[in-house]
Amino acid sequence: MTTATTTMAQAPAENNPLLQQYETNFKVPPFAVIKPEHFMPAFEAGMKAQQQRIAAITNQRSVPTFENVIAAFERSGEQLSNASTVFFNLTSANTNPELEAISRKVAPMMAQHSDDIYLNAALYAKVKQVYDKRATLRLTPEQARLLEKTYKAFVRSGANLDADKQAKLREINKKLSVNTVQFGQNLLAETNGFEMLLDKEEDLAGLPASVAAAAAISAKEAGKEGKWRFTLHNSSVMPFLQYSAKRELREKMYKAYINRCNNGDERDNNAIVADLATLRAERAALLGYASHADFILEENMAKTPAQANDLLMRLWNAALPVAKQESVEMQRLMDKEGKGEQLAAWDWFYYADKVRKDKYNYDAEELRPYFQLENVREGIFGVAKKLYGVTFTELKDIPVYQEDVKAYEVKEADGRHVGVIYMDFFPRTSKRGGAWMTSYRRQSTGKEGRVAPVVSIVCNFSKPAGNDPALLTPDEVETFFHEFGHALHGLLSNVKYEALSGTSVPRDFVELPSQIMEHWAFEPEVLKMYAKHYKTGELVPETLVKKMKDASKFNQGFATVEYLAASLLDMQYHTQKAGGKIDVRDFEKTQMDKLGLIPQIAPRYRSTYFQHIFAGGYSAGYYSYIWSEVLDSDAFAAFKETGNIFDPATAQSFRKNVLEKGGTAEPMELYKAFRLRAPEVQYLLKNRGLDGAKN
Repeated sequence: MTTATTTMAQAPAENNPLLQQYETNFKVPPFAVIKPEHFMPAFEAGMKAQQQRIAAITNQRSVPTFENVIAAFERSGEQLSNASTVFFNLTSANTNPELEAISRKVAPMMAQHSDDIYLNAALYAKVKQVYDKRATLRLTPEQARLLEKTYKAFVRSGANLDADKQAKLREINKKLSVNTVQFGQNLLAETNGFEMLLDKEEDLAGLPASVAAAAAISAKEAGKEGKWRFTLHNSSVMPFLQYSAKRELREKMYKAYINRCNNGDERDNNAIVADLATLRAERAALLGYASHADFILEENMAKTPAQANDLLMRLWNAALPVAKQESVEMQRLMDKEGKGEQLAAWDWFYYADKVRKDKYNYDAEELRPYFQLENVREGIFGVAKKLYGVTFTELKDIPVYQEDVKAYEVKEADGRHVGVIYMDFFPRTSKRGGAWMTSYRRQSTGKEGRVAPVVSIVCNFSKPAGNDPALLTPDEVETFFHEFGHALHGLLSNVKYEALSGTSVPRDFVELPSQIMEHWAFEPEVLKMYAKHYKTGELVPETLVKKMKDASKFNQGFATVEYLAASLLDMQYHTQKAGGKIDVRDFEKTQMDKLGLIPQIAPRYRSTYFQHIFAGGYSAGYYSYIWSEVLDSDAFAAFKETGNIFDPATAQSFRKNVLEKGGTAEPMELYKAFRLRAPEVQYLLKNRGLDGAKN
C-alpha cells in the first residue's frame, strides 16, 4: 500500500479504488493504488449506501418475507465491507500514522452506524414480523439459522429497550469503540518503543548463533550497526529469555515485556482497561444480563460463565501441582550451580530449557535447521492436499499490501477455483504482535454461483539471518499450522449467506479447525514431508524426533497454568456487576492470589497488554482455546483410531460437517455429525500430560 506524503484530502468517487469494481485477478483489493485518503470517503459512501438499502427495506409496502427483509438486510453492507475489511486488516498488519488517525476517527462513526441500524425501530419491526411467523415459512435450515441470528442481533443490540436506555447504550458503544482502538495503538507503540542494545560479546553468553545473528540484523536495520538489538516482539524476547546466561539482562527484558502499557506514561492502558470492563458491565446490565460474560457466552458453546469456569478450574487444579513440581526441579538445578539464587519469573524459560536438556537431551534449537519456512509451507500444503485434495499455486501477478507478502491460488483436485490466500510472515513496526487469520472477502453463494473467499494469515516469525533462510522454531511451526487451520475454515466454506460462512461461528468453536491442524505438525509421516536440513537436504533424524516427542509434555504445567491464569482473569473482569469500580493493578493481583498462582509465573497476558480481550474480540472468550482443545484432541483421536492420520473418510467427514458448514448450525450439532458423539475431555488431559501420567 502506498503512503500519502501530503495532508489527506478526500478523493473523488471516480478516482477511489475502494468505490469501484476491482479489476484485479480474482478481484482482490488493488493494494498498490489504495491510499489513506481513499478510506474516509469510502467509509462514508458505504455507510450511506447501507442506510439507503435499509430505507428501501423499511419503506416497502409488500408483506415482509425472508427474501425482502432478512436476505436484503444481509446484502445491505456490501459496499461498506469493501472499505472496512481492507482498512482494518491494514491497521493490524501494515499500519502507519495516517491510518491510525483515521482509525481513531472512524471508530465512533462505525459504532454510531451500527447503532443506527440495530436501533432502527422500523427495520426491527420488519425483522420481527418475519421471525414471528418463521414456523410457517418453509425455510431451509440455513435460512432459518440466518433469520434467528439476525433477530437475535437486534435484540442483543438493544432493539427492545426504551428510548432513554437506547441513548445510554449508544453512548456506551461510542466510548467502547474509542477505548478499544486506543488500547491497541498504545500496545503497538509500547512494543515498538522498547529496545535493548548490547555492544559486548560477553553479553551474548548462552545465545545460539541464529539468535545473535538476528539481533545483529535488527540493530543494522535500526541504524545501529555493530550492536545487537533485542525487542519485545516474541521472535526476539522469547529466545532471549530461553537462552541468555545473563540473569540481569533476562530480568530487564522480562520486566519490560510484562509491564507493557503499565508504566504510568502516555501509553498506559490501566484506565482504558478499567473503563472497558466497567462499560461492558453497564451495557450488559442495560440489556438485561447479569454480566458481560453472561451476555457473550449465551451465544457460545459454553452458554454460561459457570460452565466455562468449571472447565477452567478442573484443568487449573490438575495443572498447578504440575507447575509447582516443575519449579522445584528448576530450583534444584539452580541450587546445584551454587549461586544462592532463588527461581524468579525471568529464570523460568532459561532453567526450563536446561532441565529439558538434562532430562531428555533435547534442545529445540537443534530442530531449527530442519524447519526452513518454505519447506514448512510446502509441508502444510501437502497435508491439506492429502486431507482435502486442495492444491496451492503461487500467484506472481497479484497485488499485495507489503513486499514480503506472498499470495497463492487454492484449487480443488479437479482444478476448480477455491479461493486466494495471502501469507505474511515477518515482524515489522507497522504490524501488531501475535498471529492471526483474517478475510478480505468471505465465501458466499450468489446468483452466479460460489463467491470465492480471499483470506490471509499474518504471523511474526523469525526473519532470515545473514545468508540463511528463515528457520522456524517448533513453536513457530505449530503456529503456522494453527493459522493455516483457520484459513482452511475460511477457504473451504460452502454456504449461501456470508454472515454464516467460514469462521462466523462462536469463539469456543472457531479454534477447532485451527487447533486440530496442530496435531499433524510433528507426526513422523508429516515431518518426512517437510523437515529437511536447509543445507544438506537431510531428513530430520528419528532420534531427534523421538527427543522432541519425549519432551513434548515437559513444562506443560507452566504452559497450562499461564494460559489458564489469563483465561480466569478474563472471566473475572467480565463477570463484574455494573456500578463497580476497578483498580486494575489491585484487581489482577487479587485474582491471581485467590487462585494461588505462584510468583514465578505470570498470566500469559497481563491486563494492560491483553489484546485478545481488550482489543481483539475475545472478551469473556479467552477460555475458548482450551474449550476448543477438548474438541480438537477428541477430533484428532478420530483420525488416530483409524490407524491413518490421513484417513479419507474421516477427513471428508470433518470437511463436510465442520469446515464447509460455517455457522449454519449449532456447533455441537456439527461436531456430533462428525464424531457421532459428544467430545470427551480425556484426550486433552492426556495430550497435556495432566492425566496422572509421568512426564
